[in-house]
Amino acid sequence: MRINQYLARAAGLSRRQADQAIADERVTVNGEAGELGQRVGPDDTVQLDGEPVVLPVTRTVKLHKPFRYVVSRARQGNDPTIYALLPEELRQLKPIGRLDKDSRGLLLLTNDGQLAYRLTHPGFQKQKVYQVRLDKPLTPADITNLHHGVHLDDGVSQLEIGEGEAERTKKADEGVPGKNTYQVTMYEGRNRQIRRTFAALGYQVTDLVRTQLGEYSLGDLSDGQYRLITGENES
Repeated sequence: MRINQYLARAAGLSRRQADQAIADERVTVNGEAGELGQRVGPDDTVQLDGEPVVLPVTRTVKLHKPFRYVVSRARQGNDPTIYALLPEELRQLKPIGRLDKDSRGLLLLTNDGQLAYRLTHPGFQKQKVYQVRLDKPLTPADITNLHHGVHLDDGVSQLEIGEGEAERTKKADEGVPGKNTYQVTMYEGRNRQIRRTFAALGYQVTDLVRTQLGEYSLGDLSDGQYRLITGENES
């Protein structure tokens, strides 16, 4: 990686501050003055003001967030924080995205800024999958509306509904009891978007569980359980 990127990650400098430190000859690589645009690798020794600068060990945790837990470092009223579910050494990790307190399921926490960027920036179009229970079955017309887009105050919201659930909806319309639970897929993540989208069509979300974010899935994690993961493609 470029030396200014290395310094940004290892020393907490901005890219501009890192470039200035290099220009001021405060940075050495393997005992030689660092150069702007220079690339460094894991075998290089980088120093800033004579002190070694080492990349932090990246850690990523996937957590099965329980109902009513808040994604915050502090309790909100009687609602506990997700950090109460983690050991002390993992409580400095930052959440990738959010789940409101009434939602459950997969939540990732990390100190890897690049991973967080890839999973949250709209340009990467990362898939998010949820199991959503409604207060009544979706009509075929509303399934079509969701695919085409529902107008909200902050723009159009498009949700993909799993075909299996659409078939259950059809059966419910024919008098066969349905579960009112749908697999919902989306590629953005505005505040309470799923709840607001269904509300705009006259439905209430009674349960919402995120099961996948990008290449990461909830898997067999139990409610409140976490797992330290290292590989980018580990589920």
